[in-house]
Order: sequence, then structure tokens, then C-alpha cells
Amino acid sequence: MPELPDIEVYLEALDARITGHTLRAVRLGNPFLLRSVEPPLEAALGHTVTALRRVGKRIAIGLDNDLWLVLHLMIAGRLHWKKPGVKLAGRNALAAFDFDHGSLTLTEAGSQRKASLLVVNGAAGLAAIDPGGIEVLPSTPAQFAHILRSANHTLKRALTDPKLFSGIGNAYSDEILHHARLSPLQLTQKLTDAEIERLHASILTVMNDWIERLRAEAASGFPEGVTAFRDDMAVHGRFGKPCPVCAAPVQRIRYATNECNYCARCQTGGRVLADRALSRLLGADFPRSLDD
Repeated sequence: MPELPDIEVYLEALDARITGHTLRAVRLGNPFLLRSVEPPLEAALGHTVTALRRVGKRIAIGLDNDLWLVLHLMIAGRLHWKKPGVKLAGRNALAAFDFDHGSLTLTEAGSQRKASLLVVNGAAGLAAIDPGGIEVLPSTPAQFAHILRSANHTLKRALTDPKLFSGIGNAYSDEILHHARLSPLQLTQKLTDAEIERLHASILTVMNDWIERLRAEAASGFPEGVTAFRDDMAVHGRFGKPCPVCAAPVQRIRYATNECNYCARCQTGGRVLADRALSRLLGADFPRSLDD
């Protein structure tokens, strides 16, 4: 799922292309993309884009009549900038937003259709869909510590909870925790002040670094390479590959449809964390350390 760095770069690319331009038409390749009824989508047509905003992991496009088109890309949704009136071809083409000089298209790979489009009215409409997590980049260490300690969760769960922190998901939480040298299963209320300060600093470093990397990758074009799996990530999606810091093999914990990646040597003192499915299968044979 595109997270804070990806969404920020999308917003920069959109700002350069659609701010100040009039939305001529919206073509839906899949009617189930639209998840709202009132205000109607037709009320957005003929109005000019005046603002762009990130709401958690959503992209909000503001119009001069105070309506907002809110896109949630979910896991496989991606945006593209095409020539005006480009044909919506293939089952993955969900929508096109037509402007006089180009069309913003939305595609979603795979068989599931989770991406969504909402039409909301004004600041109140945006607030109603905002999960409420704080923006981590402008936060102070004290603000961050207060939110982190507000409930006793594992670090992985806390960082990816949109009600606590805005824009951090599965991929960048792995990278942040590796950079901070903290276990994904460490409990938030057992962290020392020094560990929380280190974690906050790592969030700023990792997120700003990836924003700059993705910005440079897109350069003057449109960001077409948005993905949660990148070869130059430290641990996310790199199970079994060497950690770039210590060369130990990257480990993983599988849960539901996700997995958490970490370096046992850098983050857990060499201890291999239990994978619910694998540890249940192997029982006493489950390796407890890298040496095992």
C-alpha cells in the first residue's frame, strides 16, 4: 500500500499537473470504485482543482466548490498521467479523471477491488474520514512519546495504527524499526525515554530519506514505480537476504496477509521471533536464535 513517502510524491506530481485546471469528466471503469452517494460525483464536474492534501494514506483533491475527491489506493491501486481522453482499457482500469491537457487514471492490479473513491463536502467531510493519527514528521519528541505510550501495543502495531500515526504502514514501519534497532514486538509502554527518542529520530530520517529518493526517481516525470518492495530497502520484503548493516539473514513474522521483516542481530539481540504458523508447525524444532 502506498504510504506517506509515496503519497507525498504523488501529491507533488499532481500539484504540477492538475492544480488550477478544470475537471471536465470522470469516467468510471468500475462503478463499485465510488463508495459515496452524497454529494454526487457529477457535482465535481466543471470545477477547478484548488488544493491537494494527504489524509492518512488517502489522496484528497480539492475543488473550487469545496468538494473533495478522496482516493484510497489500498494495496494495488496506482495513479498514472496519460494523454487527454485516454481509453480505459482492461479490467484493471478503474477510473479516469479528465482535464483539458491530460487524464489522471487509476488502475488496480489483481482480482480484488479494494481501491475507493469518495466525494466529501468541505473540511468537515475530510475530518470524518480521517483516522486521526498525528503527523509524525512535524511532531515533537514529546508529542510522539505521548501518543506512543497512550496504549500498550507492540511497536509494529503502534506504528501502523492510523489512529495513532498518520501515513506509516507495513513497509516503512519495518525500515524505521530496523534503523532504530528496535524489535517489532517490543511493547510501547516498556520503552525507555532514550529508545523513544531514537525511534522518533529514525522516523524522521527514514521518511525524509525515502521522500527524497522517490522524488529523485520520479524527477520531472510522473511516479510510475510506486511499490512496497524495493531492492534498496534494508529489511522489508527481503526475507533471507543479508542485512545491509550486519549481513545476517533477514527474518520474518507472518500474520494474516502481511509479514513483518526484521534483522535478529540488529534488532532482537540475535533472537528469532516466533512466527505463529511456522512455530506451531515446527514446535520444539523452531529455531530460537540465529545460531540455531
